[in-house]
Amino acid sequence: MSTLVIVESPTKARTIRNFLPQGYRVEASMGHVRDLPDSASDIPAEYKALPWAKLGVNVENDFEPLYVVPKDKKKIVRELKEALKGVTELILATDEDREGESISWHLLQLLNPKVPTKRMVFHEITAEAIRAALNECREVDEQLVRAQETRRLLDRLVGYTLSPLLWKKLKPRLSAGRVQSVAVRLLVERERQRLAFRSGTYWDLKAALFAPDSVFPAQLVSLNGQNVASGEDFDSRTGQLAAGKNVVLLDETTAQALADRLLTAPWVVEKLERRPKTQKPSPPFTTSTLQQEANRKLRLSARDTMRIAQSLYEQGYITYMRTDSVHLSQQAIAAARQCAEQMYGPEYLSPKPRQYTTKAKGAQEAHEAIRPAGETFRTLQETGLMGREGQVYDLIWKRTVACQMADARQTLITARIQAEEAMFRASGKQIDFPGFFRAYVEGSDDPEAALESREVILPAMAPGDRLTCRGIESLKHETQPPARYTEASLVKTLESEGIGRPSTYASIIGTICDPTRGYATAVHNALVPTFTAFAVTSLLEEHFPNLVDVGFTSRMEQTLDDISTGQANWLSYLREFYLGESGLENQVKTREHEIDPDVARTLELAPAPAVRVKIGKFGPYIQQGEGDRAVSASLPQDLTPAELAIDTIETLLKQKLEGPDQVGVHPASGEPIFLLVGQYGPYVQMGNATEENPKPRRASLPKGTSPEDLTLDLAVKLLELPRGLGVHPETGGKIEANQGRFGPYVMLDRGKEGKDYRSLKGEDDPYTITLERALVLLAQPKASRRGATPLRTLGAHGAAEIELYSGKYGPYLKYGKTNLSLPKEVSPENITLEQAIALLASKEVVPIAEAPTAKAKGNTKGSPKATPDKGTAKKSPTATRTTKTKTTSRSRSKAAPASNSP
Repeated sequence: MSTLVIVESPTKARTIRNFLPQGYRVEASMGHVRDLPDSASDIPAEYKALPWAKLGVNVENDFEPLYVVPKDKKKIVRELKEALKGVTELILATDEDREGESISWHLLQLLNPKVPTKRMVFHEITAEAIRAALNECREVDEQLVRAQETRRLLDRLVGYTLSPLLWKKLKPRLSAGRVQSVAVRLLVERERQRLAFRSGTYWDLKAALFAPDSVFPAQLVSLNGQNVASGEDFDSRTGQLAAGKNVVLLDETTAQALADRLLTAPWVVEKLERRPKTQKPSPPFTTSTLQQEANRKLRLSARDTMRIAQSLYEQGYITYMRTDSVHLSQQAIAAARQCAEQMYGPEYLSPKPRQYTTKAKGAQEAHEAIRPAGETFRTLQETGLMGREGQVYDLIWKRTVACQMADARQTLITARIQAEEAMFRASGKQIDFPGFFRAYVEGSDDPEAALESREVILPAMAPGDRLTCRGIESLKHETQPPARYTEASLVKTLESEGIGRPSTYASIIGTICDPTRGYATAVHNALVPTFTAFAVTSLLEEHFPNLVDVGFTSRMEQTLDDISTGQANWLSYLREFYLGESGLENQVKTREHEIDPDVARTLELAPAPAVRVKIGKFGPYIQQGEGDRAVSASLPQDLTPAELAIDTIETLLKQKLEGPDQVGVHPASGEPIFLLVGQYGPYVQMGNATEENPKPRRASLPKGTSPEDLTLDLAVKLLELPRGLGVHPETGGKIEANQGRFGPYVMLDRGKEGKDYRSLKGEDDPYTITLERALVLLAQPKASRRGATPLRTLGAHGAAEIELYSGKYGPYLKYGKTNLSLPKEVSPENITLEQAIALLASKEVVPIAEAPTAKAKGNTKGSPKATPDKGTAKKSPTATRTTKTKTTSRSRSKAAPASNSP
């Protein structure tokens, strides 16, 4: 008797294999094995002519989905079918959430097993959890599967119906999404608030007062019993005091005169207040709070956080990482309390075990918070984890242990000090008992250091005590616009509003920041919306307001949750949403004729009169005037709406109307040198472009150099580049040094093989670097786009090495000239050479016959040997439109369709 167990990833397979009895064989599906068509090329020939084929959903036949097996999954499906031969039982052990349920359902449909089939779920990969899960197997949850498919179909209908409209009315390659578009609107609304913001100015006083043994600060709060103005008293739209505010507004002259007078005045403590404060620890992590805290503390993106958490879960270090629940099992509570007592002492334990209640809207998914796995919690040192994995594990460990520790007790001290008509306030904070602060302080990497910074000690004093003023400083303040969203604050807002599922936030933010979409850029951890984001949001707000309305989207999310519990009918909902009288299909057909592309592409954002920003095929540009008299100029690629200033507009338009500014004349050639601003920012150019010389020599201004700082000497120096250094002694290719958009570099021309680049390092200077030094740099392994060397070299295959890199969009494999993104189910920390070759083979980068046929070490022997299928590449993806499946002795008799979309 033998049993086949199917999980999603090789890492999970290797871990779970250690806890299964003899006779169990574990294989990986490498994530989803079937989905809706991703592109027109995926649609089978027999469906291409049908009107609904591009949607992948037959909206005329009860929203019947068209599922296809992607080209890169065909080999995996064949191998799983071969592995199923000869076994007496099949166990589907994919993740416990809706997505995992969907994967199991699709496997059941594709494999069509003739043996008893069970569904096994577990929250952590430990010996105890796996043993318990084996004894509690169930059938695939039809309701959960249906809810997941409805969510997937809804996302497809919104995205594939609205996106083509954006292509026609704005520009190609844009996308709309049920949750994505709302998230973009949140960024745009915040930026609109910032653009409309007007700063207000106010002054106050800060005194340095001396009491026995120490000097402490005190802030002016009132004059003659009337409060002094602070930032919250201003109207953000005018920069003036808000209507109805009865406060004293100090200017510089008044503030300084008051400071001079009070310096010699008597200072007396009028009142001293001591107020106790108790602070409770935060609940253990959910998906959302882990993403937020990892972004704040570790500067990790949501996508990187989830990738690392997935790896930790699959290796058995933490529990399942896609969860909305803050609940902890009794086993976890006992383990956390044991750690707290052993490491900090019994006095640091909470008097009784803490249990938390989930408060997030529509909370579901797994039934327990994210915590260290097992009956006892290993410390970071005991796990041996390093790097980012170690940091994320440590974060989870500390948060979990802290939640079972005692409250932190503090005393807040406020002293009110009178000096003539002025009242000053000094505030202090004393930590009486640190409690859980010893293990975890939210937003801080070092709890001990955070404890020190949280304490503000005031000297001993009492009402009536006279103090000595050591100095008074008048301080100018300017009100600040609302802060931009970071990944952490955006995730928090989405969750609090009930928009989307926390497990999807990483991919949503990744799409928003994807340069091919161009909706936002990350600047110092803040998400800054682009001109394209403004245009898309404006179009959707005007013509499809519900789809970007927070309340509507939240209600939609609630309906999807109701479908998962059987409280709402999926088909009725889809019909009303898409085919109803005011459904999306009719809305798009009607609006398509109403939307004027020129109006949609025009933004009233320019600060200069009669100048508008427009969205063009190749990016945003400004335009002044209309018709034949219109003058337009491209905006620099990295310029955001907030940075669009009048002087930038004037420079660009002047460059178009009058030609570029002349910096001077080149001392050697006698040609004029011009300063211009292009798509990639300011640059200098020698001479004019003519028929004889269509591409005159140009050079970008170095980072940190503004056009105002440009001198003739600097321009001449910049135009010395590129510098020819000589030829490569082996290839004969020319080598030159140059300054690029991302810094200085050397380049080797390899002819038909292309060009080889290396960034200059340290003291290297493109103006002085020698041929010998350039050869040394060119001989070094090429760094990735992020400037890093390979994470690992997995080994040689054929004539080239297979290397693992960390790229802008996640980890990827490099084999020769081919790059291949790592599937999210594959852990970059644990991928082997054999797995890498198999992935490359599935993409036909290496011949299928060359891919290893044996699974990772420890697998049951006898895996079927893959043979090349010469016809596979030309065939349409395997497709199915049926939702029926044959009954098995351990499975359901009726099937419900599923999906793999978040």
